[in-house]
Amino acid sequence: MPECRSKTQRCQSSEQLLKFFSIIQMISCRVRLVTMDETWLYHYDPETKQQSMEWQHSSSPSPKKFQMQKSAGRVLASIFWDQDGILLIDCLPKGQTINAEYYSSLLVQLKDILKEKCRREVTKGVLFLHNNAPAHWALATQKKLA
Repeated sequence: MPECRSKTQRCQSSEQLLKFFSIIQMISCRVRLVTMDETWLYHYDPETKQQSMEWQHSSSPSPKKFQMQKSAGRVLASIFWDQDGILLIDCLPKGQTINAEYYSSLLVQLKDILKEKCRREVTKGVLFLHNNAPAHWALATQKKLA
């Protein structure tokens, strides 16, 4: 069962990360854990109030709608957050894909946001957690993270 093995591996990795993070906190270092993930956001073309109005008697039951409207489109959102909340949300422009160059530009934006945020707080470093998408482990991305 590859799916179960994969879940077990994710659980073990998460537990190791939590142990690592708690050890760092015990050493009294202020380390910021930043997490990143991507998700598809769908947007719809809602009906106007005028379009959805129907003439009916006051005692008539309200009409039921059985079909959902088709999506007007979707956009890939990259979201970065830490323990205090969302740091950056980026929506990928239509027709573009996330590659190492694009992801590196997001990391530059994130660095600027963290620099501004960390001016107000004493921070010893940043632990960055993201998945293993090709753009995340590309050489250009690794150089940018270093």
